Amino acid sequence: MRHLLTIALVLYIGLSFTQAQDDRSYSLQEAIDYAINNSPDVRQAQIDIADAEQRVIEMRSIGIPQAKFTSDYTHWIKLPITILPEEFGIDPMTGMPNPNFNNEVAFGVKNNFGANLEVSSLLFDGSYFTGLKAAKFYINQVNQQLKSKQDEIKNNVRDAYLPAIVINENQKILDKNITNLEKMLFETKELYKAGFVEQLDIDRLELSIANLKAEKESLDHQKDLVLNYLKFQMGYPQEQAIDVTDDLKTLLTIPEQEDLEGPVDYNSRSEYAVVQSGITLNELNIQRYKDGYLPQLVAFGSYGVNWQGDTFKDGTWNDNALIGLQLNVPIFDGFQKKAQIERARLQLESVKNRKKILENAIELQVANARVAYKNALQRVDDRKKNVELAQKIYDTTQIKYKEGVGSSLEINQAEQGLYQAQANLINAQYELLVAKLDLDKAIGN
Repeated sequence: MRHLLTIALVLYIGLSFTQAQDDRSYSLQEAIDYAINNSPDVRQAQIDIADAEQRVIEMRSIGIPQAKFTSDYTHWIKLPITILPEEFGIDPMTGMPNPNFNNEVAFGVKNNFGANLEVSSLLFDGSYFTGLKAAKFYINQVNQQLKSKQDEIKNNVRDAYLPAIVINENQKILDKNITNLEKMLFETKELYKAGFVEQLDIDRLELSIANLKAEKESLDHQKDLVLNYLKFQMGYPQEQAIDVTDDLKTLLTIPEQEDLEGPVDYNSRSEYAVVQSGITLNELNIQRYKDGYLPQLVAFGSYGVNWQGDTFKDGTWNDNALIGLQLNVPIFDGFQKKAQIERARLQLESVKNRKKILENAIELQVANARVAYKNALQRVDDRKKNVELAQKIYDTTQIKYKEGVGSSLEINQAEQGLYQAQANLINAQYELLVAKLDLDKAIGN
């Protein structure tokens, strides 16, 4: 019995530890790392890289000497009959037909066994070397595609992470405001007992507290939805709890001056590198088709042995060997390669055109992101001043109320003004953070 209790305790501790490991909070960078490590898209890109590496090996094998061994055994149940011409039945001495001549003859023996070793090697093929170069370069392209997919996942997680921290900031402010109002409600009730305020003052405060608590409860529900979407972008199990640890202050970093005013660097964008590699691959594709006009030279050789006999006792062994060269010279292919070269050139022009479109799009994105960030930064500065002013008004109104020269209605109005200013500041900070991340996306950070 004691052993069973020990086992149960160990299992319970292990299960509790596992749940503690599964249900955890993530910073933005941790959430991005988790998403990249668990993304099926990233896994697929990694598979594509492994496939590209094997493609290089496959392409390289064409130029490596090839060896092949073949063996066969044949047993003729009935040998094939050959019909001899009538001339074979004429007696050379008399010139007369032989009446006993049978023109049906079976050539060969019943049992045949052969073994052969063949070796060949490609000595020259222009398209082979170009194709090998293209296959190696293809690995670079799929690596760039992996980087592009990782950037896409990073941006998606960023976009899903931000609403959660904004809700957290709103919840913190609501908790602070509720605490302040509850303290004020306690003081007002004491003043009511002393006959200095009316029941209406208490009712107004209780209503304000109830509204704030209802708003906080609504934020709790919104946060559940936001975190579910964050789980989806991270590839995180929906049934497990998750939370965020970063806040607006942590993420609101000031960009470098180079990011706000420097020249646009297209190469910092991963999708631009993919387009660039596409241009190189298409240029190699054109060269590969052009190399198809060159001759191909192959060396070959073989050695074989044969055994023949009507029975297994009276057979004979023979061997054979040969070496040679094979030259393949293309002469006319019905303009097939010409059409392939023209199509490859059109594909190259198409990729170059997409590159120009992408450059224009990047220029526009960077320009708009810089303007949006500067405007959002100015709005945050303005909203901070508004909060300071609203807080000053609210503090003054409280003092007047406690001294008996103000009303609860004035406090309620100042309170609403302060809450609105606080909400506007958080929204402005959120917009600034979004603008900063959009700027990072545009410049490729």
